[in-house]
Amino acid sequence: MGVDGAHDRGLLSCALQLLPFTGMETMAHNRTLGRSGIDVSSLGFGCWAIGGEWWSTDGQPLGWGKVDDDESVRAIRRALDLGVTFFDTADGYGTGHSERVLGRALGKHRGDVVVATKWGNVFDERTRTREGQDDSPEHVRRALTASLRRLNTDHVDLYQLHISDADPERAAQLRAVCEELVREGLIRAYAWSTDDPDRAAVFAEGPHCAAVQHRLNILQDAPELLALCAESDLASVNRSPLAMGLLAGKHTAGRALDDGDIRNAPPAWLPGFIPNAGADPAWLRRVDALRSILTSDGRTLAQGALAWIWARSPRTIPIPGFRTVAQAEENAGAIAKGPLTAGQMADVDRILGR
Repeated sequence: MGVDGAHDRGLLSCALQLLPFTGMETMAHNRTLGRSGIDVSSLGFGCWAIGGEWWSTDGQPLGWGKVDDDESVRAIRRALDLGVTFFDTADGYGTGHSERVLGRALGKHRGDVVVATKWGNVFDERTRTREGQDDSPEHVRRALTASLRRLNTDHVDLYQLHISDADPERAAQLRAVCEELVREGLIRAYAWSTDDPDRAAVFAEGPHCAAVQHRLNILQDAPELLALCAESDLASVNRSPLAMGLLAGKHTAGRALDDGDIRNAPPAWLPGFIPNAGADPAWLRRVDALRSILTSDGRTLAQGALAWIWARSPRTIPIPGFRTVAQAEENAGAIAKGPLTAGQMADVDRILGR
């Protein structure tokens, strides 16, 4: 994408700021995964949390703490019952464990859902340790073969690069490998998980690129990436739609999380939490300022946060995390309530000063 393309995205991002997608009457329960033509539910489920504990080589937590695999399976199957058909995982989540749990839970229902996973991290399943990254074209096939085995499937619907800051020239080579995998029937479409619109634009040049996965929530907007999705006919798959749980209303300042929870030792890219001290009070004050809007019309706080994302663009597909049946039910319950109204969106921008 050249300078002109970046300029056009900037103009379009301004338009997107002014013209959010709103109106419950226009809210479809299904959305299309970009130009792929693949139909998915308007809400997906992110499977990072169900991977359980895993660690970096220097002992830093990379998961969300301990999990109950049986409860995770029940939660996935409950989500299926409630109409969720899109599940996003990664080979690195729990060093393969999330993929195994998702494959077990889907079982005979695999053909009824759209499965997204990611590659790029290198890890040791035995020690549950991430050992590094591999952005080589050769690693793509190795990683995909292993993911297919763990997921117990013969194809992945959306295959995503999980190295957010990969070199753009190397990414162009990886895009070409993904096109080969599409031709071979091993994947149906591909995407890049990145918050950099210029990097995402490199993948967008591929005929079978269908999406960008990026951070988006009411506290952390992403107008340039939404502009790219509109310009390139891509889906916007939204990680951290609940701001790592801050918008679920369960966190308080000064309360440390489990040692195995990444939010207890947050890396630089994870704002909103203080090491060994729980949620950042400044972020909690912003959530409280939005609470009355988000909980209007009978919504829970989390459901209101998802409603904001749907109102932000017709291309958005939020993928909140979950670990329990109750969380699955609450998140899925947001679908019937639809997006926030134009007036509510304006009130949010006023409160946040944007």
